Amino acid sequence: MSTSDRSQGRTRGTTPRIADLASTPETPRTPPGRSNSSIYGSPGGFRVEDEYVVLEVGARFVRGGLPGETTPRCTLTFGPDEQRRAADYRQWDPEHHHSRRKRKRDQAWGQDHELYRLDINQVDLGLVEDKFERAMREAFNKYFVLDTKPRRIMLSLPPKLPHALMSTILDVLFGNFQAPSITLLSAPVLATVAAGLRSALVVDIGWAETLITAVCEYREVNEQRTTRATKLLSEHMANILNAALDDEPGAGDPKAEISFEEADEVLTRVGWCKSKPRSNRRTMYFAARTSPILEEFEDAVESPEPTINIPFPKHTPPTELTIPFTSLAKPAESALFAPDMALNEFDDQELPLHHLIYRALLSLPMDVRRLCMSRIIITGGGSQLPGLKTRLLAELEALVSQKGWDPVRNYGSASARHEQLMNQKRENLELRNQEGEDKVSESLDPETPLPPGLQNPEEDFIDAKLSHLALKNVPSASLVGGVIRGVDTLGAWAGASLVAHHRIKGIVEIERERYLQHGLQGATREKEVSVVQQRQSMGPGIGMGRGGGDRASWTLGVWA
Repeated sequence: MSTSDRSQGRTRGTTPRIADLASTPETPRTPPGRSNSSIYGSPGGFRVEDEYVVLEVGARFVRGGLPGETTPRCTLTFGPDEQRRAADYRQWDPEHHHSRRKRKRDQAWGQDHELYRLDINQVDLGLVEDKFERAMREAFNKYFVLDTKPRRIMLSLPPKLPHALMSTILDVLFGNFQAPSITLLSAPVLATVAAGLRSALVVDIGWAETLITAVCEYREVNEQRTTRATKLLSEHMANILNAALDDEPGAGDPKAEISFEEADEVLTRVGWCKSKPRSNRRTMYFAARTSPILEEFEDAVESPEPTINIPFPKHTPPTELTIPFTSLAKPAESALFAPDMALNEFDDQELPLHHLIYRALLSLPMDVRRLCMSRIIITGGGSQLPGLKTRLLAELEALVSQKGWDPVRNYGSASARHEQLMNQKRENLELRNQEGEDKVSESLDPETPLPPGLQNPEEDFIDAKLSHLALKNVPSASLVGGVIRGVDTLGAWAGASLVAHHRIKGIVEIERERYLQHGLQGATREKEVSVVQQRQSMGPGIGMGRGGGDRASWTLGVWA
């Protein structure tokens, strides 16, 4: 077939061949080298953050979100409204919001608003599992909005959580949400990470207890606990409000008993903490110095004490309580500090906060104490009370200046001898300081050289340069030590988000298959991990070998 025939065939409408189709003009195609550009352009193509979900579980809340974010996407609380059954429409009843809920018989204060309690004998683990599962389904379906791909979970838990509660939480995450692995991290260590520190004294004022943990190089070295926390603070606030309502004119015959929701709202909105009061000696001293000035204002009219109006629409009848503003600081004074009681009247589990912090610092070694006392992190829900952080640091500083760092409280018959030795040490220290300040005048005899002990040492430029370079590479925050100082933190969830974002593997990593086979009994009793193994598990590309990534056994760490 000739060329003219082929051209005539195309013009006459005959079917063209494949070669002819390849030569016809068409829409430009994407080059093969750029075919995968949409993967990098999509918001979730190679994002490391999508592989993890960060969770923080507390006694009254669950926080959740994705790594790399500064704040959690949701903070879910537990209460009677979140535990409604199907076909329960009482929340739309107009009278339901104006009626006060009464506490059930033999029910603890705020028990309906708790996820779990540390006393396992009084906890229904099946109810805890249902509450946690419902909260997790709401978080995944409403706030996370992820696909069906299983996600690894970075879980922040309080240290030494009972194994029964931990097993209940892990059963929900492994069984219902198909998590391939869960990394457990301690909340005090994460609070230290979120503060940008390696060592700190973390004071976590939680719901049922206050936990004081000394962290040195990301390791928990000491722990103290007390029951003086937000729960006791809320109870004291309810007692003060009930007494004020009973003293109101026109109060009914039955005594007032406000609900937990009302007391918690008053504590959150208008509760506060007083500053540290001065001692009687300093007060008398300043009064004696300022008495001529105060005499000029003897005839001045004192301003009335400020008051605040608190409405109680659920009270019978509805009323508006007028209470002095200083009365709202009494719950924090009595619940957290207890200044009216002697120290020997407390049990070991109910010490005031400032005494417990002092004992925690006193039990540390000297070098660890120097680091921790300058990095005191006060966190938790109760720490948001205005004035509480300042009061705690002031009380702690007063205890240190009064008692020092001597662990012995009573020397018995040797008290006089000990006091004499302490006075002698103070005198020797003052004498040395005075001798160091005295200098021999060179104008007396210029020709006579000074003794070697009084001569200034020659400056070594190499040592000065090396010390300058050493200080240049060290952060300024790590150089502070030996003084009482507080440090702010972003919280345990922010620390877990930062750790998951940088793909730092924790010591406690639980695989799904191994947990479903043996449960918590499959963990070994070894609490310590070598530094080499821990360093091998850090970084995105490191730790994928046998030593760091795939462990033959796993441990529970501080929860063992």
